[in-house]
Amino acid sequence: MESLFPVVVFLAIATLGAALARRLGLLAPIVLVVLGLALSYLPGFPRVHLDPELVLIGILPPLLYVAALETSVPAFKNNIRPILLLAVGLVLFTAFVVGLVLHLLLPQLPFAICLALGAVVAPPDAVAATAVARRVGLPRRVVTILEGESLVNDATALVLLRVATMATVGSTVGTADVAVEVLRATGGGILIGALGAVVFGFLHRRITDPLLDNALSLIIPFAVVFTAEHLHASGVVAVVVTGLVLGHKLPQLLSAASRLQTGAFWRLVRFLLEGLVFLLVGLQLRDVLRDLDEPIGSLALITVAVLAAVFLTRFVWLFPATYLARLVPRVRRRDPRPSPKFPIIIGWAGMRGVVTLAAALALPLTLADDEPYPRALFIWLAFAVIVFTLVGQGATLPLVARRLRLPPDDPVQDALSAAGVQQQAGRAAQERLDALADSAPDAVVDRLRRAVEDRTNMAWERLGGTDRETPSQAYGRLRQEMIDAERDVFRAARDSGQIPEEVLVRAYRDLDLEESLLREVEK
Repeated sequence: MESLFPVVVFLAIATLGAALARRLGLLAPIVLVVLGLALSYLPGFPRVHLDPELVLIGILPPLLYVAALETSVPAFKNNIRPILLLAVGLVLFTAFVVGLVLHLLLPQLPFAICLALGAVVAPPDAVAATAVARRVGLPRRVVTILEGESLVNDATALVLLRVATMATVGSTVGTADVAVEVLRATGGGILIGALGAVVFGFLHRRITDPLLDNALSLIIPFAVVFTAEHLHASGVVAVVVTGLVLGHKLPQLLSAASRLQTGAFWRLVRFLLEGLVFLLVGLQLRDVLRDLDEPIGSLALITVAVLAAVFLTRFVWLFPATYLARLVPRVRRRDPRPSPKFPIIIGWAGMRGVVTLAAALALPLTLADDEPYPRALFIWLAFAVIVFTLVGQGATLPLVARRLRLPPDDPVQDALSAAGVQQQAGRAAQERLDALADSAPDAVVDRLRRAVEDRTNMAWERLGGTDRETPSQAYGRLRQEMIDAERDVFRAARDSGQIPEEVLVRAYRDLDLEESLLREVEK
């Protein structure tokens, strides 16, 4: 019971912190990190030691999996060039620059351990990027690039960290060793992820019970990452590949009931894990500061230098990566030159998160021949990068986005596309209904035909651009009042003993589904 109590407390605080952030119109990750920083010095508050294995194997896989499930594979493929330039090129560039800066400031340390810290602080966090980018309301392509970057960059950083750590603890690492490690981690992760998609896709297709589908969905990221890590492949790559493939095929793999239940389940899991992750980051402050023994002046200089390197390398890389590629005519025709506003906002959205801290905590205790090094300083630097990028850049990202006045996605074009596709879908539904009309009464066929027409009309109504209430809105408003009245009758019948509880539950379920559909239509 005592071990469970802190978990319940942390989840409750994370939930209240997220609610407070919504109330104040702030970003939940920032509020939770600041709240954790304050609580870490509250007398009597439970102390938390963040286990890197718990983060990298227990928390990160489900978050990456659900992010991959929701990622559009066509959009990912269309933006594969900028995604890989950020997720691979920028991570390597940042790691080497940070490693070089740290080695110049602390020349007594081997470059390999400095490079290891560079790999730790290089990748923006998947949780932070997704949580902040969507909340700010950035253009769809920017969000796609940031999400794609955050899905892949952890693998790059962790492979580089593995290679640097091998060199740090005394192993002889040559070019061939690096190539083998990269091939085993990345290639092995892709193969295991693809195999996982085949196996679990087969199981999803055979399962008809929504509860079993839900349970399988929870098991998938852990099964994939455990298999990959056991074979010394990249668990991150494996989970992302499985999530992308299954997410793209999910409409064919799951029943409607399973999709609704699984979607609601993962929204809850992501909300709780994201809140817990950012709270735990803030709670580490006291322990991180306790182990520091560096002089204040030297600590401040090193911290500022590393923060500047992390911040500036993103912009130094982004502008050439954005514009030099467009010197190639084929690339320029396919992807016209964007405004400088886009690399600026992508550069500003480089928030780090719990993966950086977990990777720092996983750094070796000593160097080769048990030679000590300032490991506490490295953990502090990782923590400082998280707080600076998440609180500093994350808090100012909405302001930067407003100042840049990025061209928003055109809602009229979205509505026009949706209406056009809905009309095609309605035509296909009508044709299917006409083919089957002889098997049902005319009244049923007419009712179904009107339902299809109503859905098509509803899609075109969204293009009206008027303040007047549309027929669909009037229908939703009146039907909502009718549903409320029906609920009152069923509840009174249950209270008077006219119907059992089971009948009330079934009636409420049907009414709740209809009300949920009405609210989706209103969005």
